Amino acid sequence: MPERTLIILKPDAVARGLVGETLARFERRSFRITHLKMMRLSREVAEELYAPHRGKSFFPALISFMTSGPVVAAIIEGEGVLRSVRLMMGETDPLKALPGTIRGDYATDITRNIIHAADSEESFRRESKLIFPELWEEG
Repeated sequence: MPERTLIILKPDAVARGLVGETLARFERRSFRITHLKMMRLSREVAEELYAPHRGKSFFPALISFMTSGPVVAAIIEGEGVLRSVRLMMGETDPLKALPGTIRGDYATDITRNIIHAADSEESFRRESKLIFPELWEEG
């Protein structure tokens, strides 16, 4: 099975009309979008998604932001996709993100930074079960 990752285009990406442009960047790299959905994260799902950051000072603001509007989630696959997506996104802080990266080109601050992506196979499994539970149901 090809390597996969989960990305979430955050409420700022949706509100600013950057969904198509951002997804096109992955397609131009020859990665395949296998699943795609627009949704609004519940507080419970957002808190579980960002559970590794629970207790950090920015956690409440992050959860509030992630539940403030619709997001677009996608599963992307292809050789080396985990590493490539992380490089394409750029640094979390847009002031440190290089031009040409998604965050370097579009992010406005450290919370409103356009995109989230799983950083490992383990994160992909945990996060995709929250966002695409139907893919993991037996039957």
